[in-house]
Amino acid sequence: MYKRRSSSSSMNKHKVRNVTENTLTSNLPEDKRKQLCALLGDVDLTLLYKASVHGYNASAFHQRCDRQGPTILVAYNSSGYIFGGYTSVDYTQSGQYIADEDIFLFCFQGKIPVCIKLNSGYNARLDDTGVPSFGQQLYFCYNNQPMVYNQGVSAFTVNTAIMYGNDTQLSECEVYKVEQRTQVKFEVKPWRSVLWTAERREELMEMIRNYKPLTSSVSHIRILMVGPVGAGKSSFFNSVNSIFMGRITSKAMSGSAGTSLTTQFRTYPVKDGRERKPLPFVLCDTMGLEEQSGAGLDIEDISSILQGHIPDRYKFNPVTSFQPDEQKSSRPASLQEKIHCVVYVIDATKISLMSEKLEEKLSAIRKKVNSLGIAQIVLMTKVDEACPLVDEDLQSLYLSSYIKTKVQEVSSRLGVPVSCVLPVKNYSQELELELNCDVLLLTALQQMLNFAEDYLDDVAPI
Repeated sequence: MYKRRSSSSSMNKHKVRNVTENTLTSNLPEDKRKQLCALLGDVDLTLLYKASVHGYNASAFHQRCDRQGPTILVAYNSSGYIFGGYTSVDYTQSGQYIADEDIFLFCFQGKIPVCIKLNSGYNARLDDTGVPSFGQQLYFCYNNQPMVYNQGVSAFTVNTAIMYGNDTQLSECEVYKVEQRTQVKFEVKPWRSVLWTAERREELMEMIRNYKPLTSSVSHIRILMVGPVGAGKSSFFNSVNSIFMGRITSKAMSGSAGTSLTTQFRTYPVKDGRERKPLPFVLCDTMGLEEQSGAGLDIEDISSILQGHIPDRYKFNPVTSFQPDEQKSSRPASLQEKIHCVVYVIDATKISLMSEKLEEKLSAIRKKVNSLGIAQIVLMTKVDEACPLVDEDLQSLYLSSYIKTKVQEVSSRLGVPVSCVLPVKNYSQELELELNCDVLLLTALQQMLNFAEDYLDDVAPI
């Protein structure tokens, strides 16, 4: 996803400006504009080109859109679909293939825009004299006509039935200049205190290595990771595992697919370095939550996991919840088999895009977890993608007013105290470990152990 460049004070004050107010009127509905702006950050959208006014042809497009910086194209058809694409690189008619890691296609499914990223190994687009295109695959105003054409290559994984209902006739095509508005604001002093030192990292690692649950019947803490698809559940395990292995690892399958890459219930013990000594916790990974019914993790399965009934490597069935073996279900699970801490993993870049259905699913899970008295924490991932200040320097995390507002928003929407929301950056593209990243991840893990200990003390006091 495109990295936000935004500030807390004006996140919802996006504007659409017309180049010539008297002649150009934007077709983009206000709710859709807000959703697109939530993807792009704190931006102004300036309408550069409107095909019904300027013509469905390449020359008119280039005359108005060349050398304008980042742009977003929004297309409409008579079937009511709104879709298009974003590129962060100028159109210049250079004749060169363009590399643009921020390029994406989008379409709306209900109120939520679905982003389609460029597949690896493909050029973002060809910067030629032709009509606007993405990945040499999707062409708008094709043949200088009001139509969209999918050439069928695989630069983007596009389902044309979902994206535009297979209706290739355009009723309108608009291109907007995307301009960042303001810089992210610094807090006068950090709103949380963190020691960003190698000594602190070693201290945290020693505390975790030496941790031992006070409850004698529990030898290791079981931590359940729950969250939407692509939020970073599996990546968190890989990141923690990497820290204790002393190198980047990728044991759990992770990525940014539209549907959950995790299809089984997995319990991942973490071992310490080359000696492979087991650490006193297990991270439990699940399918991602999806807003559609019959997709993603079933709420009833969550209940079975919490109570220790689902075995490792159980393959989830989104249509049918887990049915325990009668003989095993008659025996209550031991405290060791149950979950001791639930961690909700939320992508910082998508908090404002969380649908009502997804929020309802999380609320239902929280209600169940609350009824069992299990400790709960929110892990807010991808903070570097959410805030440019943090992207430049992770130590600026608790100086960013924007991240502070995101923490408060997560707290409000999920109904957890602000102190229980922990911002982190998982390892994703890095080849080497990084001190600041380690400190945040280890601090979060230490808090999970602390909260789990509180739960154990409550249900099985010494």
